[in-house]
Order: sequence, then structure tokens, then C-alpha cells
Amino acid sequence: MQIDLIKTFLDLCETRSFNQTADRLGVTQSTVSGRLKTLESVLERRLFTRSRAGTQLTTDGLRFAPHARSLLHDWTEALHALGDATAGAVTMRIGIQHDLVGVHFSDLILGFRSALPDTSFFFEADYSAQMSSDLITGIEDFAILFSPRFHPDLYFETLGEITYLMVSTETDRLSEVRPDTYILPHFSDAIPHIHSGLHPKLSTATLSIGQNAAMVALIGSLGGAAYVLRQSAQEMVQAGICKLVSDAPPIPQPVFAGLHIRNRHRAMHRRILQILRTRFGPDRMTDARRRVG
Repeated sequence: MQIDLIKTFLDLCETRSFNQTADRLGVTQSTVSGRLKTLESVLERRLFTRSRAGTQLTTDGLRFAPHARSLLHDWTEALHALGDATAGAVTMRIGIQHDLVGVHFSDLILGFRSALPDTSFFFEADYSAQMSSDLITGIEDFAILFSPRFHPDLYFETLGEITYLMVSTETDRLSEVRPDTYILPHFSDAIPHIHSGLHPKLSTATLSIGQNAAMVALIGSLGGAAYVLRQSAQEMVQAGICKLVSDAPPIPQPVFAGLHIRNRHRAMHRRILQILRTRFGPDRMTDARRRVG
């Protein structure tokens, strides 16, 4: 099975550029063109048109795209199934947002292993964009993330939220926080926009960090002020490293569960989802579910 033909087609669906797809796949443009020509020959259909306006999907290409995604997902799942057969256990591959590794993580692992004792778990800390992409292709079975990338093949559900608080090594008053020693938070796609609305004067800061652990380390070594996770803020204040900027508003960050729509009703995935609902906020789940389609 020439799965590279499907991967190339799907990448072209995203980039609409033979040059960009060639760069992303690490092949030449002629290879991309050859793969597309082979796929079109097999299907006996034209999938793309190329003109000065760019590369566009044909009607047949649009019809084929969802089936191509399903083919790639099934192929990836088949490879994992074959790879896991010798281990004698089902493997659940779970991506988790970097900043969530230290939040409920041990409890989550205990909950998963207790509920699914015959399952082998593989956890990988990552960012939302990559996790969403991996869910589509089947590289990951489940994701716990900050910024869902909405896609017809994916299902996302709001689990609850975590909170970031501002701390400073210099002051406990927001009016005294200096832009030249302030570090901008970029823990998710939404936070910079929320932050600019709350603190327009601090948005001129020249340093931005996208991971809580890195932010904590920088504040500890360089000093200054920044937003960190509530738990990190409490630990840093207790250790005497910094002060809580008490009049700075907290920044909430929603936490989402993500999975392929095909897996939504599978028993194993439903069990994991239920554990996540309990861990991140069971009282908020009545109106929190959302389907992407």
C-alpha cells in the first residue's frame, strides 16, 4: 500500500502549494508531482488544478479528502496494532499539554491504570497544534490540550480550567510592575489576546515564554514579574522567591479533551473521558460538551 500517496495528497490539501508540501515532507517538488500524478491515475480522477491563482482542489478532490483522512488514520492504527501485538496489551497513546504535566498528572495516571489495568499507556508532552494533527492521523488516541484545532474528524470536549497568577520578585502591586522586567505569557493561543486586554501597558515587554516550567525558571534566575500556574505561584511565594501581585487579575485557561470522532463511543475512550471530567471539574460538565463537525 503506497500510503505516501495519501500523505502527500492530504498535505497538499493543507498547503495548496507543491513547494511547501515538498519542504514539509522532505522530498523534491518533482516527487510531490509524481505522487499526485500516480494517485490521480489510480483513481482515474483529477484531484487538483494548478493555475496562476494557485493550487485548488477539484470537486473530485474535495470528495476524496475525507476518505483519504480515514485511510491514513486506519493505516496508522493498523501499524500500532501490529506493533503492540507482541506486548500482549492494548496501548493507549495520550498527548498532554506541557503545562498540565505537573497538574493532576500522577492522579491521572493512577486513575487510568486502575480503570484500565490491561492497557499500556504512552504519554507525550506536546503543544496543541501537533496533538490535533496527531489525532487526525491516528498517531495519538487521545489529547489533553489548551487550543483545539477544529476539524471535521475530531471531537473536543471542555473539561474545566486551570488558572495563571501574576508573581513578582520586586513588588506585590500591579501598578509597580515594570515592562522592562516583565515576561509575557504565551501558554496558549488565547492567552496573549486576553493578556493584552488586561495589561496593555505590559504588552511592550520584549520577552515571551510559552511554557510554565520555563517561566518559573526564568523568574527564579532573572527576577521580574510574570504569570505562572496557581500551584507554581503558591510554591514560589512559600519559598520566598517572589510575591503574589494581589491586584493582578488571574488568567483562566480552559482545558479540553480531544479524540478522533471514530473513537468517541468506544468503551476505552469513554472511560478515559469520564476520568478526565472528574479530575478537571465534574460540576462544570453539564453544558461543556462540544462537537466539532
